[in-house]
Amino acid sequence: MSSSAISVLISAEKDPILQSIGNKVIAKQRISFDEGVQLFERGSLSFLGALANWIREEKHGNKTYFNRNFHIEPTNVCVFSCAFCSYSRLYSNREEGWELSIDQMMHIIKSYDGKPVTEVHIVGGVHPKMTLSFFIELLKTIKAHRPDLHIKAFTPVELDYMFRKANVSVEEGMRMAHEAGLDSLPGGGAEIFHEEIRSKICADKVDAAGWLKIHQTAHRLGMHSNATLLYGHIETYAHRIDHMDRLRNLQDETKGFNTFIPLKFRNKDNDMSDIPESSIIEDMRMYAVSRIYMDNFPHIKAYWPMLGRQNAQLTLSFGVNDIDGTIDDSTKIYAMAGSEEQSPTMSTAELVRLIQQVNRQPIERGTLYNEIRDFSNVDPSMLETDVLMN
Repeated sequence: MSSSAISVLISAEKDPILQSIGNKVIAKQRISFDEGVQLFERGSLSFLGALANWIREEKHGNKTYFNRNFHIEPTNVCVFSCAFCSYSRLYSNREEGWELSIDQMMHIIKSYDGKPVTEVHIVGGVHPKMTLSFFIELLKTIKAHRPDLHIKAFTPVELDYMFRKANVSVEEGMRMAHEAGLDSLPGGGAEIFHEEIRSKICADKVDAAGWLKIHQTAHRLGMHSNATLLYGHIETYAHRIDHMDRLRNLQDETKGFNTFIPLKFRNKDNDMSDIPESSIIEDMRMYAVSRIYMDNFPHIKAYWPMLGRQNAQLTLSFGVNDIDGTIDDSTKIYAMAGSEEQSPTMSTAELVRLIQQVNRQPIERGTLYNEIRDFSNVDPSMLETDVLMN
């Protein structure tokens, strides 16, 4: 949508509060906390979508990013008991759990030798026997085998536990991990920062201040990271904006975040199964408000295994410019929680086709958003015969 078209839409808005917010957005002025809440409470889906899409196209045009990646989940055994989690098994009751050795994880790494993946994403449960020294050895072994593979690994929940168990400071622990080969941090473990909600859904793991400090420390070491928000459970709109505001403030300070990823709460097989999941309309509102509020975050990502392919495709009209990567059926976290995608894998051809179908420009990226290849004029059917491209 052009600037003139969005101006006409805002002028036609009958709600003076929304009109005022819209005018601030197109003037590229930051909206306030209260205005963020007002967007959720008063904004129609069409109004929010138009504003978010305008920002998206101002920043990125039609470019939509993806990468070729795979996941390693070292364990689903965990010392914590988050109410929303369908994935982990408590350490005291781990018959249904798995615990991978370094050799087993390296077997997964080596299975991608000769394939053009650029990133391995490593997250899992918090296992008391998988210590900082264990993961330092893993990082060094991966880098020795494949130095070019970007390692994006460990949430602050995992890192906080490792550091406390090893009796090292956050600064010392992050430096050790970085020097061993850790390249960047994923965004998980953030859930909802507000203490009122966090105390009810994940009281026993690292708090908001601890989560933010670990990312702040990573940024000061020259590393980049992502950030998430778990929405659609017992939080209010104000709790969502509070969460985004804390992230926006840290980004003002460090400029180290790459992307913001709203994550939809799924209610299968967990202690919050009685809570209905958010509607697709509410999902799109969440993405749109995220793009509007998170003005200093370069990218907004929709994690397609959690939303499903078609819904992820729809987000590209609501502020999203990244739909993650190929993943290659290497994550169980959302499948176990009842996501739309029970076999989360897409080939490069399928991702390119998905993006092209909504007239966006597919761009393969590295983890840090370096552009690797523009697939805009590539026929996806030509990729399906090329084994290395899938």
